[in-house]
Amino acid sequence: MKHDTALPAPFHAALADGPPGATCVWLQAGSARIRVAWWKAGDKGTVLLLPGRTECIEKYGRAAGDLVARGFSVITIDWRGQGLADRALPDRREGHVGDFAEYQQDLDAMLAEAGRAGLPQPFYMIAHSMGGCIGLRGLMRGLPVRAAAFSAPMWGIAMAAWLRPVASVVSALAGPLGLMARYAPSTSAETYLLQAPFAGNVLTTDREMWDYMRRQVAEVPDLALGGPSIGWLKAALRECAALAVMPAPKVPAICALGTVEKVVDVPPVHLRMAGWANGQLDLYPGAEHEIMMEGPAVRQRFFDRAAALFEANR
Repeated sequence: MKHDTALPAPFHAALADGPPGATCVWLQAGSARIRVAWWKAGDKGTVLLLPGRTECIEKYGRAAGDLVARGFSVITIDWRGQGLADRALPDRREGHVGDFAEYQQDLDAMLAEAGRAGLPQPFYMIAHSMGGCIGLRGLMRGLPVRAAAFSAPMWGIAMAAWLRPVASVVSALAGPLGLMARYAPSTSAETYLLQAPFAGNVLTTDREMWDYMRRQVAEVPDLALGGPSIGWLKAALRECAALAVMPAPKVPAICALGTVEKVVDVPPVHLRMAGWANGQLDLYPGAEHEIMMEGPAVRQRFFDRAAALFEANR
């Protein structure tokens, strides 16, 4: 599919609760059909909004509204294997990718669509969790963004101490044993938002935002995703290790991290930002993994600081 013939894609506007005027299209990225949505609104530039694992475009409707209110246009994406994008395995609840390089194809298609749609430049980036891993690789490849804001980036995989050697052995043996499509250790087909209670969850301390996220996957099951495959875990571990030994990009950046983060591995985030010459680590006391899905004060602080960074790098 050529980018000048992008076909309309479904978008659940009521569940997204975003600003009016969304355009949602299918794009071909290598062998996968992915979904992209954009809001051509503010003229300060366009934010490439990169979601995390399991997430979908609709989850970032309110985030798009926060950015549009600050004068920016927005484009976001369903990575291959999640949301309504193509899924690699017969069990659509299982998140799988063979190599994280595939996500760079998705990112390139997203950037091309921003150009095709005439979204205003310059481009900026907000990247959450797995999107932070994909976005960091993009910056190292020369992604043309002026500044980047990360939210709890996945620059390492958080797992219990006992599970680390198990994961390493399993991922090493999975290929020869034909296990790459099996669920990773300690994961299953269950969708976290539908399985976990609000009390004690690892995503947000804000009940209203928890209900917002949960409602999307409850009402449209095709948006939901369960655990990752062993193949995804192996690819993620390999990509995080490869990025860890590379110097930080020269792009100005801030990195938001909750002080009770439990989803991504925290030490690699501190280490990366300590070596980022024009980067700043921004800690959010008491916040969980989903900075952009926390309470109003946390969300306002994050988007205000991201907008200030972007406006300082026009």
